[in-house]
Amino acid sequence: MAKSELEELAEFLHHEQAPIRAVALENLVGFCQGPHSKVFYQDNYRPIKDLKILALSKGNTIIQNALTILVNLSGDEAVRDILASDDGFLKNMIRIVLDLENRNADLAAIMLTNIAKHDNAKKIFEFEIETKNSEVFKSKRAIDCLVDVFVKGMDNALNKSANFDYLAYLFADLSRFIEGRKYFVTKQDYDGVVPITKLVVFTEKYDNKTRREGVASTIKNALFEVEAHLDLLDESDANLLPYLLLPIATSKDAELDEEELFDLPDELQLLPEDKVRDPNPEIICVHLESLLLLCTTRQVRDYLRSKSVYPLVRELHKNVEHEAVQDMCDKLVQMLKRDEGVEQVEEIITKEAIGDASDDEVMKEEDDSDEDDDALVEVL
Repeated sequence: MAKSELEELAEFLHHEQAPIRAVALENLVGFCQGPHSKVFYQDNYRPIKDLKILALSKGNTIIQNALTILVNLSGDEAVRDILASDDGFLKNMIRIVLDLENRNADLAAIMLTNIAKHDNAKKIFEFEIETKNSEVFKSKRAIDCLVDVFVKGMDNALNKSANFDYLAYLFADLSRFIEGRKYFVTKQDYDGVVPITKLVVFTEKYDNKTRREGVASTIKNALFEVEAHLDLLDESDANLLPYLLLPIATSKDAELDEEELFDLPDELQLLPEDKVRDPNPEIICVHLESLLLLCTTRQVRDYLRSKSVYPLVRELHKNVEHEAVQDMCDKLVQMLKRDEGVEQVEEIITKEAIGDASDDEVMKEEDDSDEDDDALVEVL
């Protein structure tokens, strides 16, 4: 059977002459979605291996085209395995993200996000990367640099061609691993800061769903580290609670009485009149799941009661008519209004209400509200 024109074109991706490879690549970009994408799987995925090389070559357009194809094909498990199992490829994607003059930084960030579904993504916590900008990057560890470029590079502040938003989803996936959870709740030597505290400021960035959603899931996953709860709630340090409560609160929660208002964290006591809840109920659900995880121990449940968490949840339940939000509110109320005289197995929270956390992955089977965490990003 004769080869199709597309199949023949794909073979030129490893032609010895660079101009021919570039032309073939440019003509193949439009076929990386839909039924024609199978052309990249021929000859034991040889085109994928060619594209990996092209993605690390010189020339912004060549790299952009190669990465666009690979990003759109990374939903295929075999393709993802080829990409994620290559430590060198992972490191080079990180280098592109951290190159503040590289116009393909966001594409590389999406590439990392998609292949972070693979277990080998845990290697990111082991990598050290040389960077060009010592003013921005104070650590050689790849994960430290990725967190810092995400925080400092918002809205093209560091790279005029990149906003680094999709790193939020990368962090959400990395926090499914025990290495990731421990990293995000542990104070780092290079700057003396707990990484999760750098991210929490984005829980109220209502003009950026990607950052809010990814950060919310990262916080939730990190809270499977139960022993870190008290440190994360420490009002003189991490002070996590206000960042979980502000997205679910509004200035119109009028039925809180004076005592309930007084007990709220300081950040919620004098809300401006235009303060609204997160407009996305799915993200609200993630914050409620985080609060439910904080209910794992009696000590923290008592703390949440003392901070008027129940009244806020009560108002949320009254005013947001969304089935998943209402269900999560009900679960939280059951934990906060429970009879503490009855000893119960605390693991009920993670296994039934949230999902079972293993040593390698926070959730094997997540609730419907977390479907976006598992979605692959495509470039159109």
